[in-house]
Amino acid sequence: MTLVGKLEGVVEIDAPAVEFHDVFSCRPHHVPNMTPDRIHGCDLHEGEWGKEGTIVLWNYSHDGSRKVAKELIENIDDVNLSTTYKVIEGDILKEYKSIKGTVQATPKEKGSLVRWTLEYEKLNENIPDPHTLLEFLIHCSKDISAHLMECQKK
Repeated sequence: MTLVGKLEGVVEIDAPAVEFHDVFSCRPHHVPNMTPDRIHGCDLHEGEWGKEGTIVLWNYSHDGSRKVAKELIENIDDVNLSTTYKVIEGDILKEYKSIKGTVQATPKEKGSLVRWTLEYEKLNENIPDPHTLLEFLIHCSKDISAHLMECQKK
């Protein structure tokens, strides 16, 4: 059994790809307002919002408990509308030696497709692949899209 893996999930959303990308690339601190049942806080730890190399601290609920994750924004690609975060501290590193998430929004005629990619290395073979984390991110994407669309109506 391998310890290194990669999971991908895609969800169709109503929000425009550029707006969705802007949330994760430049305004992650707005995410708790968009999905408050899942994400409780996103604080700037080091750097500047919207800049690569920035470190953010997330407070969230996953698998029935409150957790924290400190993440480095590794890459912001405004052409391909993707942002890559690498977990550098937090609860998830109790099970994974490393974990990186990339979110990419692709425009459609109406709305967009959001692709989440998780690349990870488990600490041991008894650790499950992070399927529930991927599902969590998909649900957050739907919440964020609904919020963005509601803001457009106003």
